[in-house]
Amino acid sequence: MDTQKVKRQYRLNQWIEIVCQCRSSGQTVSAWCAENNINPKRYYYWLRCVRQAACEALPMSGDDESSIVPVTLPGSLLKANSTSPAIAGSPAPLILRLGSATVELRNGASPELIAHTVKALGHVR
Repeated sequence: MDTQKVKRQYRLNQWIEIVCQCRSSGQTVSAWCAENNINPKRYYYWLRCVRQAACEALPMSGDDESSIVPVTLPGSLLKANSTSPAIAGSPAPLILRLGSATVELRNGASPELIAHTVKALGHVR
């Protein structure tokens, strides 16, 4: 057993908790760090380490770029968007590409659907 790896994993687990506490506080990072006596540079260093560890823990996707990711929308969004069906073959006014994921928003998309989509994309790395 490599003690350096164990030490690093222990610290990473501690910082995962710290990052969660900061995010759930509703405060800005600088305000939360000042209140908890944490150097913001140290916080951002460990945030980068936490994100990197999370990405490494994700299963590797194969060469199959046509993977389907299920998305569950609240019923209100489905009803709000059902009045303007997409026209087959028509280009979307807004196309977002993030890695292998593509999101197309048409003119008839409700503001609520757009807000939820942007919020969901904020969690994608």
